Amino acid sequence: MNVAEFRNVTKERKDFTLKNINMTIPRGFVTGFIGPNGSGKTTTIQMLMDLLHPDFGVIKLYNESNKNYRIKQKIGFVYDELYMYDEFNIKRMKSFLAPIYENWNEKLFEKYVKEFELPLTKKLKHFSKGMKMKCSLLFALSHEHEFIIMDEPTSGLDPIFRRELLDQLQELMLRDNQTIFLSTHITTDLERIADYIVFIYKGEIIFQKSMLEIQEQFHIVKGKREMIDADTETLFSGIKMNQHGFSALFEGDPTIFDDYSDEIVIENASLEDIMYFLTREGHA
Repeated sequence: MNVAEFRNVTKERKDFTLKNINMTIPRGFVTGFIGPNGSGKTTTIQMLMDLLHPDFGVIKLYNESNKNYRIKQKIGFVYDELYMYDEFNIKRMKSFLAPIYENWNEKLFEKYVKEFELPLTKKLKHFSKGMKMKCSLLFALSHEHEFIIMDEPTSGLDPIFRRELLDQLQELMLRDNQTIFLSTHITTDLERIADYIVFIYKGEIIFQKSMLEIQEQFHIVKGKREMIDADTETLFSGIKMNQHGFSALFEGDPTIFDDYSDEIVIENASLEDIMYFLTREGHA
């Protein structure tokens, strides 16, 4: 079952257009959402959250309209910034937010306050970036959600806390069978925890694949410059030449290069490699 579905969704904005978006977010998995800045990730999330309305197409949550208030109660949302009153503290924010949620769980709230080591009476404006992210996650997790949407949650965090946050998300997946949709430009984070990847570029979905498919299908091929000509160039989705040779993205079965194993090196492509080559101007 899919938690969310986009069917032929189009949205025109001042500087770009989301074109005929078709994608799914499968239940019980972590789906990573990647793409360069300005590709449409935040606009897509805003439409999923019913903060923006598509010009055409349909968005479903749990096979119902994403405008359904009851369905929205199942969602926890974590921004890259803490959109709460700076003069408030956590205790006061709870009194403001808890009544909004029909399924607010005070025991969960107390558990995560303790686990995240957050002060209840310190004003939010004095929180560090990491504390603000913990605070945002605290309120997202405290109303017995089933689906967490995260927009650049690890941006600006130090490596240690980023790793702690990812570990906590993995624990949620294993313990509570959560569904997580995680938009980020830090692709190494997704390589640690994602089950599926949706890649968007210039308002279009380039692909949606499982991490297993990506590992099996995408490879980096390296060799001497003279190996690249008009014919061999067509094998690759993108090529980078330098004085020592070439590096190229290949999508498909790498065994076609078996006869050249002494002349080339083949490595698994990282998500960063894939984004780099598929967004280079003039890529194949």
